[in-house]
Amino acid sequence: MNLLRLELPARFQDYGLLILRLAFGFSMIYGHGYGKLTRLFGSEEIRFADPFGLGPATSLALAVFAEVICALLVMAGLFTRAATIPLMITMATAFFTAHFNDEFGQQEKVILFGFTFLALFFTGPGRFSLDAQMQKNKTYIEKKPLNQPIH
Repeated sequence: MNLLRLELPARFQDYGLLILRLAFGFSMIYGHGYGKLTRLFGSEEIRFADPFGLGPATSLALAVFAEVICALLVMAGLFTRAATIPLMITMATAFFTAHFNDEFGQQEKVILFGFTFLALFFTGPGRFSLDAQMQKNKTYIEKKPLNQPIH
């Protein structure tokens, strides 16, 4: 049945990747990273899980780096694949240390975030990203003859 097969132009994949990056990056920052960021720079004593024995403050700082800085990079599509790695590590750590014995409803968010960042690692950010813009500029610069100035 061709009626049920919706065919879209290939460029629409880039729109899908943009929406995915913006939605999951923003949700990570707003729902998880911002609260940790305010806790990290707040005046109260830092209490945070320390699964790697680095100390609660260092563990919290690493979580903030992933959930705020790396999520912003994913949203911008800048160093996207590299930025997803700390996010995946953070989600795997949260799953195995905080949510492993929880019911699926409690595990669901960390699973969705983790696999979304894994998918973005494999797909890359798409055409509407700073990574793509930098690659385009790099290709342009590499194609310029050596005796012509770069504009």
